[in-house]
Amino acid sequence: MRKSKLNYRRHIVSKWAKTQAVIPNRRLAKYIPETRKLNRESLKDMLDRHGMVYVKPNSGTYGIGVMRVEQLAGEGDASYRCHMGTKIHTFTQYDDLYRHIAGLTRKRMYLAQKGIHLLKYRQRRFDLRVMVQQSPAGTWQTTGLIGRVAAPGKIVTNVHNGGTLKPVEVLLQGHAGSAEKARLAWRLRRLGTSVARQLHSKYRGIKEIGLDVALDERLHPWILEINTAPDPYIFRKLKDKRIFARIYRYAKAYGRL
Repeated sequence: MRKSKLNYRRHIVSKWAKTQAVIPNRRLAKYIPETRKLNRESLKDMLDRHGMVYVKPNSGTYGIGVMRVEQLAGEGDASYRCHMGTKIHTFTQYDDLYRHIAGLTRKRMYLAQKGIHLLKYRQRRFDLRVMVQQSPAGTWQTTGLIGRVAAPGKIVTNVHNGGTLKPVEVLLQGHAGSAEKARLAWRLRRLGTSVARQLHSKYRGIKEIGLDVALDERLHPWILEINTAPDPYIFRKLKDKRIFARIYRYAKAYGRL
């Protein structure tokens, strides 16, 4: 049987395609927030059920174009809020909210994802990047964990959008004890390799992935996004220089660097 050319691409741009490749795995599906293609009906339904939804472009990087949309309760006349970048708009009617969002998306494909209330570090939201690579021997290994803290007033944590990098253990201070931190790190490493193997079963060309993971108040990990061309250089910020050295060695072996 003739195989699809897509299956051998190294970089998969579509967030929807990557989500659809992982969702069939029941063990992994519980880590992925409900995600639907954006339209008037899907956003309204998700706001009614979840209260907060992230709207993001199907293809895009650096957190550009991401919106945090909320259905409000008891905040005067405002019923909805849309936060993008540092700008916040409020609306009394859903149709006005959706018209505003449609003006920003301009008929491009966007996704609506159940909003996860991220943990905070010094009043700023943070998430985690899990780096997973194929070793020179061809096995999948989680090679790095690092935290990303959003800039003040922003909803995305990307470094290119003003975010800052911190060691995971620093960000988890006040949220978890030493033993819990160790268990969480082990869980994230295992989740990373499991997702990589699942994605690789459909897209045979990938050599690396970067998982953007949010933690809720119960420390449950939620996969916000899967990147197939993650930035390896953010790991130079870690004190342990052996981590970046291995990431660089693996990336060089499969021709990334």
